[in-house]
Amino acid sequence: MQTMRAYVFDGVNDARIKEVTRPHAGVGEAVIRVTLTTICGTDLHIVRGEYPVKPGLIIGHEPVGVIEDLGPGVTGYELGDRVLVGAITPCGQCRACLSGSQAQCGHGGGYEAIGGWRFGNTINGAQAEYLLVPHAQANLAKIPHDLTDEQVVLLADIASTGFSGAESGGVRIGDTVAVFAQGPIGLCATAGAKLMGASLIIGIDGDNTRLRMAQRMGADVVLDYREVDVVSEIKKLTGGGVDVAIEALGTQTTFEGALRVLRPGGTLSSLGVYSGKLQVPYDAFAAGIGDHRIVTTLCPGGKERMRRLMEMIRHGRVDLMPLLTHKFSLDQIGEGYRLFGERLDGVLKIAITP
Repeated sequence: MQTMRAYVFDGVNDARIKEVTRPHAGVGEAVIRVTLTTICGTDLHIVRGEYPVKPGLIIGHEPVGVIEDLGPGVTGYELGDRVLVGAITPCGQCRACLSGSQAQCGHGGGYEAIGGWRFGNTINGAQAEYLLVPHAQANLAKIPHDLTDEQVVLLADIASTGFSGAESGGVRIGDTVAVFAQGPIGLCATAGAKLMGASLIIGIDGDNTRLRMAQRMGADVVLDYREVDVVSEIKKLTGGGVDVAIEALGTQTTFEGALRVLRPGGTLSSLGVYSGKLQVPYDAFAAGIGDHRIVTTLCPGGKERMRRLMEMIRHGRVDLMPLLTHKFSLDQIGEGYRLFGERLDGVLKIAITP
């Protein structure tokens, strides 16, 4: 029996490198040898017990790798191809996929997961030497030869998610946009707003490193909530409110702030994952008659989404490399989690090399 090393979740604050059985591709599946992956905020929530998964699960969901094994029915690929696989793995055949909502893929009818997010959630994930990819025909995106693993790895989740915050929010040329929280997702939302043509982008956070990075990623103005009244300042800057507010953290405070800075008819684009009770104050909601729109988004996935995002990198429309601030081997992943969890040394995203 062939084995591999993987980072396995066994219980709350109990995850470690283990020797586990190496996967093999069945019908419609592929196995990739993981060459680069990351630690995501969601992984941290899992390890801390804030998002429940089954014990014994390999976590992680941002994979880049090389095809090692192809199952029957997967065509157009060869062993050795470099591929990027999205965190969301649509089947391409269910009602959600065929209706154009690939992120909400039910994978043949079961809706036990949040949409199409399976890696490190309901099936083994990417913080391992090898990864089994379901519905491989729909999810293996070949990496152009002139792009490195580091250039594309963040497209699997945070960039696709962040950009989609601007897309779902309907950002138009000339719009004013506020992005609440400048963590990795929020920074990508800031970049996404710039890509969509916003004329004024305001980034909000309380971390100096992240505020500086927000400017690098496209924010015209940054506001430190520790120093200013963000809502009143944004209303002054915009003459009454923004066209689109993007919430990228998932807290009552940031959600409410995003709602309060909207102009009448504006859109709140929510990317945060909320736990506990979320309240909508009637005054911030204009008592329900402000023509406001609230939209939520789960990371778009699938090989066509990945192809399009890689083309944006390839042609210099956006550079995500500054967000990869640290790199660890798989054997050092525990230290990576500590650094990431405690937000030490200006960390934004950590790359892991199995």
